[in-house]
Amino acid sequence: MTNPSPPQKQPPAPDSPKLRFLNDPTVLTRGHLRLGWWALLIFLTLGLVLEAFHGFKVGAYLKVSNETRRLMWTLAHAHGTLLALVNIGFALTVRLLPEWAARERGIASVCLRGATLLMPAGFFLGGVFVYSGDPGLGIVLVPIGGLMLFVAVFLTACGVGSFRSAMHGADGGGTTRFKQR
Repeated sequence: MTNPSPPQKQPPAPDSPKLRFLNDPTVLTRGHLRLGWWALLIFLTLGLVLEAFHGFKVGAYLKVSNETRRLMWTLAHAHGTLLALVNIGFALTVRLLPEWAARERGIASVCLRGATLLMPAGFFLGGVFVYSGDPGLGIVLVPIGGLMLFVAVFLTACGVGSFRSAMHGADGGGTTRFKQR
């Protein structure tokens, strides 16, 4: 008597959202542009709120005992704004590199999205609950987001490097071969 083999996983259908996300640079570009511009709006608004706290001399923000909170929220604003701009730059990079391998492009995209959420959220949550001058538990999200950002930037830099070598062609003559759309 033979044991029946366990059911094998079927690969996702070619038109599934997961494969479309990985294989279609247009979908990836649109998603990062959307995330980048909305995140920019959110974090610039946070910056205006922090400026209003200064202007109205809000004690919960300006007192010396709340220095850690002020630092954490300022870092949340700064990192969120910068990462919003990085998302916009990533979207343009994806658009310029349609030959970039889908797997690496997808991993870089997921890592950049994660970093955009985790780093500012970690700084913000670290400032919500401050314990004797130390940031709250939310700060543990920051190194995770930092690692994700490192992976995203590394993979993007490698993708740009492969674009450069593809531009010079096999003959090394420096001729460029761009696809027309």
